[in-house]
This record gives sequence, structure tokens and C-alpha cells, in this order.
Amino acid sequence: MAEAQQARVQKAVEEMVQSLEREHIRKMQGRMFRCSADCCERSSDSMSQVHQCIEICHTPLAKAQGLVTTELEQFQDRLTRCTMNCNDKAKDLFDSGAKEAAVRSLMEKCVGSCVDDHLNLLPSMTRRLKESLQSIAQ
Repeated sequence: MAEAQQARVQKAVEEMVQSLEREHIRKMQGRMFRCSADCCERSSDSMSQVHQCIEICHTPLAKAQGLVTTELEQFQDRLTRCTMNCNDKAKDLFDSGAKEAAVRSLMEKCVGSCVDDHLNLLPSMTRRLKESLQSIAQ
């Protein structure tokens, strides 16, 4: 993928992740740490009970991080498939005898279209992630 196109995607995804982190993940981290600290204050519990309590405290955050990771992986996979399709089109065009400039132009337009299409998916992906994060039991 062209560097400028890659930078566009990276910037947009980073902004989305930072927004999710500020609005949801950070709050969940705070709850997890407070919950874990409360577990450690239970002087009558055994070591295994304290560890089990801490694990329970970590579960919502782990689930949230897993959701975000899975969603980002699926987004990346879709974008990769789209750009691989562009590579195939460019190779077919080149193999048919087209000039390098025509192949490069096709590739740039095709990859640009992939990036535009996938950037347009970010708002709905963000909305879906926010809804999922809000629904995770605390």
C-alpha cells in the first residue's frame, strides 16, 4: 500500500483507538485496579481466593481488549484482501502488455479506493465497539 494511503489509515485507526481508550478502556482499567486492590485487602481470604478475586476483576478489561483486538484484526484483514485484489488486477494488466505507468496508475487508484472504502467503515465500527464496551459487565 502506498505510504500516504497507509498513513491515512494508520492515523484514522489510531484516533479511533485513542477515543475508545479515553472514553471506555481507561475507566475499565481504573475499576479493575480498584477491584484488585479490594481483593488484596481481604485479610481473611486465602492466597488462592485473593488470586481468584483478582482474576474476576480482570475479566471485563480482558474481554474489552479482546473485542477491540478482534475488530481491528478483521478490519486489517479486509483491507489486506482489498489491496491484494488490487495487486492481482495490476499483475493481470501488466501481463496483458500494459505499460508500467498504466499499471502504477491502476494500482494507485485501486488502493486509494480500498482505503477510502475502509475509512468509511470506521464510524460504524467505532459505534459497534462503543456499544459492546458499554455492555460488558462491570
